[in-house]
Amino acid sequence: MSKPYTYLFGPVPSRRLGRSLGVDLIPFKTCTMNCTYCQLGETPCEVSERGNYVPMPDVLAELERWKQADGRADHITLAGSGEPTLHSAFGEVLRWVKDHADCPSVLLTNGTLLYLPEVRAAAALADKVKVTLSAWDETSFQQIHRPAEGVTFERLLEGERAFRQEYSGELSIEVFIIEGVNSDLSCIRKIAALIELINPDRIDLNTAVRPPADSGVRAMTPEALEILAREFGPKARVTASFKTLEIQSLEITPETLLGLIQRHPATAIQLARDFNVQVESTVQSLEGLVSEGQLFSEERDGETYYFHRA
Repeated sequence: MSKPYTYLFGPVPSRRLGRSLGVDLIPFKTCTMNCTYCQLGETPCEVSERGNYVPMPDVLAELERWKQADGRADHITLAGSGEPTLHSAFGEVLRWVKDHADCPSVLLTNGTLLYLPEVRAAAALADKVKVTLSAWDETSFQQIHRPAEGVTFERLLEGERAFRQEYSGELSIEVFIIEGVNSDLSCIRKIAALIELINPDRIDLNTAVRPPADSGVRAMTPEALEILAREFGPKARVTASFKTLEIQSLEITPETLLGLIQRHPATAIQLARDFNVQVESTVQSLEGLVSEGQLFSEERDGETYYFHRA
């Protein structure tokens, strides 16, 4: 194996973003929320205080190393195993992309800290930003997202509306649908009304296609999501990964697998589908990493999922 990256992972195939290089600025599961549907499990570190969670010079050095070694991606995305805007210098990554990369930058954020002007200013450096809005009031927000102390639905909504007024790039909103929680039409219409006030460029509907933190979270079917998408109007799309991506085969090295599974637990079939490679070779690579003690596997709903061993 070549020297692995600590803060970079991928590039990962994405339906919307093509080959997306991930940049992870936050220690595992350090987040402002403990979402019931999170594919990384429970959040042991619910925080709302920003700080220098990882050394930014080291992050930028890895980006330079990646650029010199390969440097091929369709997007560079701030995402990973925690909320990226918790890092007080996350904007430096977005500025590096503008100055040194030949592809756009993306910020994936839950939006909880956008009520802070300094977070909005840094987020505005991204070419594309995706935020979350899956609740319609404080009660539903607490039920779905289980936020850290001081993180409220009012501040979430305030921040996302203010950011839209200041931001000229592409803004999308993800609505994560949980059957029986926010899936009935009365709830959907309340969420849609709030999203209309924000006026994003896109609305992405998602559901639990991987094992959620709360085993009681139930996924919606593709057909049900398509019906709900109509309530949001022509900007809405179902983005849950039910279908195979139409891409060329991509290299899936052990380094790629480790970096990806650390942030996105998956089955061999999901990985083979996403990278358009053979399932058998993917299983062989995964089991090799299991035998080395770097991954472990668990049966969930009749499927074998692979997880990173911390």
